[in-house]
Amino acid sequence: MSGMSQPQKPRPAISQADYQRLSEFRYLIRRFLEFSQVQAEDAGLTPRQHQALLAIKGFPGGGPVTVGDLAERLRIRHHSAVELVNRLSEAGLVARDQDKDDHRRVLLQLTERADDCLAELSAAHLD
Repeated sequence: MSGMSQPQKPRPAISQADYQRLSEFRYLIRRFLEFSQVQAEDAGLTPRQHQALLAIKGFPGGGPVTVGDLAERLRIRHHSAVELVNRLSEAGLVARDQDKDDHRRVLLQLTERADDCLAELSAAHLD
């Protein structure tokens, strides 16, 4: 049985124009990420810290953000999000509040300092 091979799946029909569009898209993503990294570092943040501030401020519906929400938005593990929030809190960028309805939940909020920093970074990204 080990000598039997599976039938080969037919190759998807991708045009040269499709490859070029995908290549250009990936190139533009890399350029944007490089630009964003430099902007974050110039503001004294790591790119992940910048992403976290933006995820909290721009959370869909503007509702309260939990550490779990942040982990999902950044596509990182929960414990990594906890460590990130700890660093942001120590830097005076994020405040933690206990949920009044569910005391097990911790809600995240940007400090005024973080709001100021994020506004500057966001303005640079929108130019």
